[in-house]
Amino acid sequence: MTKSIYVGNIAFSTSENELRDIFAQYGEVISVKFINDRETGRFRGFGFVEMDDAAAKEAVNALNGKEVGGRALKVNEAQEREARPPRRY
Repeated sequence: MTKSIYVGNIAFSTSENELRDIFAQYGEVISVKFINDRETGRFRGFGFVEMDDAAAKEAVNALNGKEVGGRALKVNEAQEREARPPRRY
């Protein structure tokens, strides 16, 4: 079974491949996705890494607070997004 990991406070100079390599030290990385702003298309400084359960737990414990690109990563198990009310125009 796979688990999604939230990774925040990512330096803007960090690439998806660099993040994949960091997490790969703890197990197979299934996917890495950086989140971009819908309107500007600019990277928002966070993303998600998908790994199997055991590797994900180990990576979260090892990488939360680790400095990458001059910034301390915030790493934890991703939570389901709360439902938002519809936008009114």
